[in-house]
Amino acid sequence: MSSKPDASRPRAADTKKVHIADTQMTRQNWYKHVNWLNVTFIIGVPLAGCIQAFWVPLQLKTAIWAVIYYFFTGLGITAGYHRLWAHCSYSATLPLRIWLALVGGGAVEGSIRWWARDHRAHHRYTDTDKDPYSVRKGLLYSHLGWMVMKQNPKRIGRTDITDLNEDPVVVWQHRNYIKVVLTMGLIVPMLVSGLGWGDWYGGFVYAGILRIFFVQQATFCVNSLAHWLGDQPFDDRNSPRDHIITALVTLGEGYHNFHHEFPSDYRNAIEWHQYDPTKWTIWTCKQLGLAYDLKQFRSNEIEKGRVQQLQKKIDQKRAKLDWGTPLDQLPVMEWDDYVEQTKNGRGLISIAGVVHDVTDFIKDHPGGKAMIKSGLGKDATAMFNGGVYYHSNGAHNLLSTMRVGVIRGGGEVEIWKRAQKENSEYVRDETGQRIIRAGQQVTKMPEPIPTADAA
Repeated sequence: MSSKPDASRPRAADTKKVHIADTQMTRQNWYKHVNWLNVTFIIGVPLAGCIQAFWVPLQLKTAIWAVIYYFFTGLGITAGYHRLWAHCSYSATLPLRIWLALVGGGAVEGSIRWWARDHRAHHRYTDTDKDPYSVRKGLLYSHLGWMVMKQNPKRIGRTDITDLNEDPVVVWQHRNYIKVVLTMGLIVPMLVSGLGWGDWYGGFVYAGILRIFFVQQATFCVNSLAHWLGDQPFDDRNSPRDHIITALVTLGEGYHNFHHEFPSDYRNAIEWHQYDPTKWTIWTCKQLGLAYDLKQFRSNEIEKGRVQQLQKKIDQKRAKLDWGTPLDQLPVMEWDDYVEQTKNGRGLISIAGVVHDVTDFIKDHPGGKAMIKSGLGKDATAMFNGGVYYHSNGAHNLLSTMRVGVIRGGGEVEIWKRAQKENSEYVRDETGQRIIRAGQQVTKMPEPIPTADAA
């Protein structure tokens, strides 16, 4: 006899608890989806600081100190958390690593280990469900939602952080993160203002709380604004973009399309006129002997990426244009039929063995009706390619849209030869169409060619 199951023991299915993020949000359980700790630090504390600012006067010295400390802690994220630890784009001496770990902690954005781990997942799984702050889930989500709403950590893409676990500075900061946050985020800015000019409370509110708020929002813009606003000069398959506004907000992190293409480059901006104070800071540290092994992608590879993207954009524009019927798709016409149709009132003209219907263009011909009518029903190759007027590139392009056939015995063999040459030698775009360079049109002859005249 089979024994009855023990009702006191949970069933196998019950042993796997479903994460709240994998359940549907309702009016009854919405509060369970909220990460209340992050809400407190990211929204609640700054809101309290804004309220206190109504009663705490802002002194000029405190304002200047708040801006200076904003740059210190911001660079702790951009030069430290991001370019040093997340991407290993350069190496830093122990004093610089300790300094970046401290001021980075003052930005109150999590430990180096946590921050860099998520950022590596973001690069590896950009715009997918495994991206912890994918902009595909919405601009607001990528900016703030991923922080204030609970995420299932098992849904985030896996990354290798072995190097971070072996870095004693990273390990120390991770273990003492709360102490670092309180000290560098609030106590230090308050001490400087208090001991410096007696503004203890102002230092706490402006250089502490509100400065943290602005640094956080600037960093969050890299996850949101940099994936939404701007151009994509290197690759448009994913969302990262370049824009000066984002760069100004994020201490140079706004050239994000470049960064996602070349993440191990210590620069985000490669042009001299582009705003990237993080790059300048790292370079300055190198001159001072605090940083070394600054990594740069070869300019040849960078330019290849830029040219490839330009070509892709050109191909997309080219595909929308009318380049005329391809030569190998044109019907073959007998010379007598060509002449007969012309006599019956159809405006046909043969150039380089290709027949064009110019009926509707005769009245618009810049050289006058008489000139174009004189070539109807004849071989007008020499007329079109020689004489006083050699015809412009635009004229050849326009003529290609009027193709209707190829003359048999009037150059069709040469046409087929040229078609085969086009298939083997000429560059084609993404749609498979031949790229027509200026001067490469089939009607453009360096010298007038002799054609068989059946007349």
